[in-house]
Amino acid sequence: MLKIALHHLKFHAFHGLYKEERSTGNDFEVNVDVFFNEPEEIITRLSDTIDYSVLYRIVKDRMNIAEPLLETLVMDMSRQIKKQFPETREINVSISKINPPIINFQGETTVVYNKKFDH
Repeated sequence: MLKIALHHLKFHAFHGLYKEERSTGNDFEVNVDVFFNEPEEIITRLSDTIDYSVLYRIVKDRMNIAEPLLETLVMDMSRQIKKQFPETREINVSISKINPPIINFQGETTVVYNKKFDH
C-alpha cells in the first residue's frame, strides 16, 4: 500500500458556529493521508499514482467554502477525494482550528476523520 500525504497545510477561513468566526475568520491546519494499492509495476508515470497537486486543489477549494462544523468539512473532503481518485482505499483527514474563540483557551481544536473503503 502507498500513501500520499499533505501535512501542515495552512489556511485562513471562515468556518465556525459563532458570528465572529464567520466575519473575522480563523487560522486552520489541514492534514490529509490517502492510501492506495500499489500497481504491479513500479510507478513511473503520474497517471499511476495520486497527484498531490490535485489533492491540494480539492482541499483548498473546500476550505474556501465556509461551514459551521469541521466535521462537515472532513467528511466532504474525503468524499470528494474518493470521487476524484477511485483507487483510494483509505483516507485520513484532520482539520485543526488554531486558537478557537473560547474564553481562556490556549491551543487548538481538531477533528479527525478516517474512512476505509472495501473497493
